[in-house]
Amino acid sequence: QLQLVESGGGLVQPGGSLRLSCVASGRTFSDYAMGWFRHAPGKEREFVAAISRGGGNIAYGDSVKCRFTISRANFENTVFLQMNSLKPEDTAVYYCAARPGAPNLRTIFLAESEYGAWGQGTQVTVSS
Repeated sequence: QLQLVESGGGLVQPGGSLRLSCVASGRTFSDYAMGWFRHAPGKEREFVAAISRGGGNIAYGDSVKCRFTISRANFENTVFLQMNSLKPEDTAVYYCAARPGAPNLRTIFLAESEYGAWGQGTQVTVSS
């Protein structure tokens, strides 16, 4: 079973930046496509970003495009989410997720139901 541990959340002012990390263990990290989701109080869990096994194919949710960047370092078993120009509406618990059995190095997955392993989440609060 792949295990995921997120870190890097915290309190930041509007317009600020944070970098989230998610470290994987227990399986071969490069076998998994990865994603980030977030869950704000009173809302559905929302797709944030996804990256393929090889890192060459990426997608973003509409609300974070041009502000967030997903990347991965397979040799470090880590996926990152760089978040810039943060807004109060970005406040949420952020989760990384892993999708096993991706057929090739370029396939990405946008649906929450596609992912089989989840981290415990890290809180991001954007407030002045």
